[in-house]
Amino acid sequence: MNQSKYILAAIIAYFLWGFFSFGLKPIAEYPSLDILFYRLYISVFFLVVINVGFRRDKIKKDWDLFKSLTKKKQNKLVSLIVGGSIILMSNWLVFIIVMNQVSVQAASLSYLVCPIITTVLAFVLLKEHLTKIKWIAVFISIVACLILSIGHFTDLMYSLFVAIAFALYLIIQRSLNIFDSFNLLMTQLLIVAVLMLPLVFMFAGPVPTETVFYQCIMMIVVLFTIIPMFLNNFALKGIDSSTVGILIYLNPIVNFFLAIFYYGEPVSELQMAGYALILIAIIVFNSKTIFKSKSIKKSEV
Repeated sequence: MNQSKYILAAIIAYFLWGFFSFGLKPIAEYPSLDILFYRLYISVFFLVVINVGFRRDKIKKDWDLFKSLTKKKQNKLVSLIVGGSIILMSNWLVFIIVMNQVSVQAASLSYLVCPIITTVLAFVLLKEHLTKIKWIAVFISIVACLILSIGHFTDLMYSLFVAIAFALYLIIQRSLNIFDSFNLLMTQLLIVAVLMLPLVFMFAGPVPTETVFYQCIMMIVVLFTIIPMFLNNFALKGIDSSTVGILIYLNPIVNFFLAIFYYGEPVSELQMAGYALILIAIIVFNSKTIFKSKSIKKSEV
């Protein structure tokens, strides 16, 4: 199977997510729960309109597929869909807190730890094969993340929660790849939207009146939710979770450069060394693909 389109989808998704701070930072003074509520319910609105208005045949196809399965298989899939929905919302909420109340670098650290956890979980839960080269890359990544956690233990705790949540979500999505990516995303967000309704009535603040809030929410919904989530789910149909896990590094690398050059956050020499090791890990992990593509180009010449 040609994996290029799936790899490209993952690259675009994680590159977009690297700029998430552009949507969150301007509204950092708003409660994190309020940002989550607006992100969730506006995303659900757009997804329902798109699917019901233009993709009803895809919905019917997935529903017919679901009905054709055994009861045991149906129950397992429902558990995975609901569980994935709750895990995703946990990831969203804590990531908003980290980005707006801790630092952009802490948010970046989340997705530095995430690929390590994703790779190991894929090996343990999905029995995905990892070569010695990939294990070396994982080891280098672990060393890099340990370096980056020095002096930032609290940040690491937040980062670990975000990382574990997203890693579990990726693993679950691999088990749900029989369904259309857009339908699956809509279903998961609909489920959690229903589950969170009581929280909205209990904890939602006053309706925001500033235009910038709604501008940022729309940016978050379109550029940092619907498009990259769809691309991420699509990518998981064609490439294994460990490869997706390594591509996640695009997100924190972009975050890191924004933290330093755009937001002016201080960075130590230790942190610079940690990010340098991450870049080495990415190259090592993908070395087989890189050298293979080079040899193909030479043979073509």
